[in-house]
Amino acid sequence: MKTDINSLYYDELNEEILAMGLPKFRTAQVFSRLHEKLCTSFDEMTELSVKLREEFVDKYEIRTVKAVKEQVSKLDGTRKYLFALSDGNLIESVLMKYHHGNSVCISSQVGCRMGCRFCASTLDGLERNLTASEMLSQIYEITRLTGERVSNVVVMGSGEPMDNYDNLIRFINLISCDKGLNISKRNLTVSTCGVVPGIYKFADEQLPVTLALSLHSVTDEKRQTLMPIAKKYSIDELMKACEYYFDKTGRRITFEYSLVRDVNDLDEDAAGLIKLAGRLHAHVNLIPVNPIKEREYRETTGPRVIEFKNKLEKSGINVTIRREMGRDIDGACGQLRKRTMDESTGKEGQGA
Repeated sequence: MKTDINSLYYDELNEEILAMGLPKFRTAQVFSRLHEKLCTSFDEMTELSVKLREEFVDKYEIRTVKAVKEQVSKLDGTRKYLFALSDGNLIESVLMKYHHGNSVCISSQVGCRMGCRFCASTLDGLERNLTASEMLSQIYEITRLTGERVSNVVVMGSGEPMDNYDNLIRFINLISCDKGLNISKRNLTVSTCGVVPGIYKFADEQLPVTLALSLHSVTDEKRQTLMPIAKKYSIDELMKACEYYFDKTGRRITFEYSLVRDVNDLDEDAAGLIKLAGRLHAHVNLIPVNPIKEREYRETTGPRVIEFKNKLEKSGINVTIRREMGRDIDGACGQLRKRTMDESTGKEGQGA
């Protein structure tokens, strides 16, 4: 089996280069070509001899993704990509353009096993983890396709990052490497649905990365109806883990809170969220849930979202409403992949 060269750290690549009997300067050449120039084949590395390129082809693979669908929002220019992996699996990535720069939301797994009730990513379960190179390649391919630099990355697409921990850490270190794209760790956000041991482990890495917790409810009872992971870890356990993360990193936690009409958008929910966010000095990101046809949940209406936001702000909570980007292009996690898979198997239109 060939070695996945894009997943190697610089020092690991250097060991490989030296083991091949090559001079150290080749390490800088190859690493730069892979992670700065974003080459997709060894044939593009013309500074290497033909014979040497053939040696690399025999020993290593450059894992890439191929765009099979691209949807562009007529509302805000958001671009959603459906990428094919080398084994035929499909994943999604989203490019969002803000005044402060381009942000890409990537997937960390093919599918997801967490079972959150309002998310399309989990409908067909987990297929497999993505390698660090497959996570990187989503950003690299979007950069190649658009010709524009990516300045912010959120690991918030399909999959639970803490369920693919080792590849997540490798990805973070590679995407922030000063010999590659050099995206600051402070511009990286990792989202979790609440895998408590993963949060503690991630905190001990002491990386200056923003942690976003998919909270979505302020009571264990209600959260368990929305997110199966809540049956394993209580909200109190989650809050203690988040406090530990803040103490270790100094990075303020973000609470992701998807507003579901008549489910978690009541006055009592706002009061509970004020208490939890105040305890951690957390930022709250309100998200009107993006409906999927397989579930009964519907988004909270605009006026109610504003009212909910105002309640939090009046109590001193830092809160934003996530822009509903890509609503017209299957913008929510897993929607485009799910629809494409259903079409290929003839399920489209048959219901869940």
